[in-house]
Amino acid sequence: MPMNTPTPRLSRRHALQGGAALGLAAAAGAARAAATKTSSGKIVPLAFTDPVWNRETRARLEGDTAPGKFVHGYATGVVHSVRDNEAVKPLFGFEVFSGIRVLRQPDGSYQRLCRELIFYRNLKTGEMMDSWENVLTGEKVRVVDVANDPFNYVISEFFPDPPSYGGLNKDKPPKRPLLLKWDLLGDIVSHDSDIHLYYKNALDPAKWPRESSGPMNRVSELFRYFMRREDVENPELTHLPHSGVWSRITPWLPWMLMDGAPGHIYYKGKFSSIETPDMAPPAVLKRVQERWPLFLTAPDKWVEPSLSSLENFARTEKPQPPRAKT
Repeated sequence: MPMNTPTPRLSRRHALQGGAALGLAAAAGAARAAATKTSSGKIVPLAFTDPVWNRETRARLEGDTAPGKFVHGYATGVVHSVRDNEAVKPLFGFEVFSGIRVLRQPDGSYQRLCRELIFYRNLKTGEMMDSWENVLTGEKVRVVDVANDPFNYVISEFFPDPPSYGGLNKDKPPKRPLLLKWDLLGDIVSHDSDIHLYYKNALDPAKWPRESSGPMNRVSELFRYFMRREDVENPELTHLPHSGVWSRITPWLPWMLMDGAPGHIYYKGKFSSIETPDMAPPAVLKRVQERWPLFLTAPDKWVEPSLSSLENFARTEKPQPPRAKT
């Protein structure tokens, strides 16, 4: 299937500094780009308008398509508060550690199997937090690690259905060919992956008055991946090394005990794939080893259901009593 004609090349420095995003002309019959030769002489030219190429490239990006292999992911950043009539405020840091495996199926699709952890850290000391002085309320609260196991979906020639979160999200859009958002920034291939959801909150405010932000959840996740073009075009690479930036808009974390106050939180961070767990910061690896050793490997079979941190919180925690009056 014909691919897009690449834009003129930029310097890598300008591409990575986030200069103006360069679109690719997507017309049927456009000339194929000159592909970068690999050491073996084999190439897989960029084919942004081909759903099969999108499937295979996304699988190589998410995991490792070689049998028996999986990859780890690491992310770090800051969680901010967003409230009316005040500036956005940094609250605490976050650290993500994950394991992802992709299993090829007879129809050519991949099961994408993932388990992921999120820890929170003190911005002043850098230490992992088990408790936190909530600067928005003045209350000391217990911090709850995120441990999502599993968070799975299928990578095929069509866009996957949005996550159901145990049946809470009823959105079922029609099937669409998997034509993802790609751009060529000089010799860097970028990929945008966004999801915007609005669905019933597992934390019913009648049962969880302190933890819940209301009857509905509004959640957005925005990923920007960056890879070397020569890696993407190299069929010998069963995993595509990458880095990127991640944003998440979500209700107050339930353990913040915001009592349904207006506002929300905003995650902003950077991520990459890592070859081995010890490439994560020592404090992160130590907490994984001591508290969540199962997460040092990726899942090896499909299980249900796949839940987000809010649904898992509702299953593992208990509603807190009303705040003591002073």
